[in-house]
Amino acid sequence: MSRLEPPYRLILDGLQQGIVIPFLGSGASLGAREPGVKWACDQETCLPNANELAEFLARETTFPKNEPVDLAKVCQYYDIVAGRDPLDEKLHSLFDRDYPLTSLHHSLADLTTPLLIVTTNYDDLIERALKDKRPFDLVIHTVADEVGDRVLWLQHGEQEPVLINPNKLDIDLGKVTVVYKMHGTVDRRNAQRDQYVITEDDYIDFLVRMTRKKAIPAIFAEPFQTRHFLFLGYSLRDWNLRVILSRVQKELVRRKARSRRREIKSWAIQYKPSPLEQRFWQERGVEVYDMDIEEFSKRIKEV
Repeated sequence: MSRLEPPYRLILDGLQQGIVIPFLGSGASLGAREPGVKWACDQETCLPNANELAEFLARETTFPKNEPVDLAKVCQYYDIVAGRDPLDEKLHSLFDRDYPLTSLHHSLADLTTPLLIVTTNYDDLIERALKDKRPFDLVIHTVADEVGDRVLWLQHGEQEPVLINPNKLDIDLGKVTVVYKMHGTVDRRNAQRDQYVITEDDYIDFLVRMTRKKAIPAIFAEPFQTRHFLFLGYSLRDWNLRVILSRVQKELVRRKARSRRREIKSWAIQYKPSPLEQRFWQERGVEVYDMDIEEFSKRIKEV
């Protein structure tokens, strides 16, 4: 049976109009990897995927062999046996590299319309792609206890980010592209500013802040409820993403109850989603298409 093709023209038109929010998962950063190539910690030909990173950190800490090698659990263990600073330093050493950009990053950077781009990736590929193409603001979720519920905001044209209450961000989304690093990021200019939502405790804190409506900045609330999402490189086996989607969906339900808006469809590009994942996506109003990210990027350029 032939597979269904994504609505390339609708997606491209939506991106060009700024009414589609690209939501980049780990798979979006792996498109430049050659088939059969495995990640190694002493090279920068490709980024590690979550399993490779978890296995590397597990070896570093002699993680118990009878435990599942889950990245959040492994990082929690790393924090326990070595401390948070060594964990962050190790992550910085792995992400402070010029990993190759993918065609997806180049395609998004070539669009001239101001975009709201959301990512849970720690790498800086999308920032590097945008750097020479257009001004953009960077909004980064923080994890340090001394920072509290504030986010880091690096405005275009500025050299240093500022800490700010997430609900006091003052950005005109119609005029400037914004990259929202929902799970933190590496800061290649200053390792002390690295932020990683990566341990089990980090995810719990993130979800608590979501419940208090202090995780996702208020300025993004309306776009999240009125624009289409384009999920790229995600798997709904990630329970944290399912919680984020559930929270957004609840806000949509409340908004529709007031305005009687019809459901806004979104799309997901995922290679070989399982039947369970397809059901998860569909339950959240997302049409999922079985396709490699690089293939999708190539096909949408041909529209």
